[in-house]
Amino acid sequence: MSSDGGRLILASASPRRLELLRQVGLVPSEIDPPNVDEGPLPRERPVAYARRIAEAKARAVAPRFADDYVLAADTVVAVGTRMLPKPNDSSEARRFLELLSGRRHRVIGGVAVVDRRGALHQRIVVSTVRFSRLTVDDIDAYIATGEWRDKAGGYAIQGRASVFVSFVSGSYSNIVGLPLFETVRLLDGVGFAATCR
Repeated sequence: MSSDGGRLILASASPRRLELLRQVGLVPSEIDPPNVDEGPLPRERPVAYARRIAEAKARAVAPRFADDYVLAADTVVAVGTRMLPKPNDSSEARRFLELLSGRRHRVIGGVAVVDRRGALHQRIVVSTVRFSRLTVDDIDAYIATGEWRDKAGGYAIQGRASVFVSFVSGSYSNIVGLPLFETVRLLDGVGFAATCR
């Protein structure tokens, strides 16, 4: 709870975002997953998409918590302008891994906070990841783990896919699901004391 009595509300069902917040001592008072249409707009670019969806999630939950701080986020994996969402099945996850093999891609994190006055505050964070060249056996073994399920781009950098990663630039926590440095600074800036003291 902040000094002004406002609580932190997490507008997300992601266990990874909750765990990341807990790592830095931020335990939301409530978790309220939003129900928003996450389909991309025609010709929508990855950064614009991440910004729009994070805002939509925060705004969907904020009316239920008018005296609190509502935090939402969205993570986009992009190869060029192509977005790789959470795969629907193992075949799609395999196609994503084949596309990511041996090349760089971006992980774009959109963070949105609606403060106690109803004002929206946002940050966009971009990290770069390079995968080594994956063999058919690499991909088969990873698909068999099931770790790709519910992961943007079809992989979890904090899990077994870490052995595929040869290069990272930018925020590691952003790739996992929430850019902690930027999120904490954003919360501090809107009046929710999130920094360890």
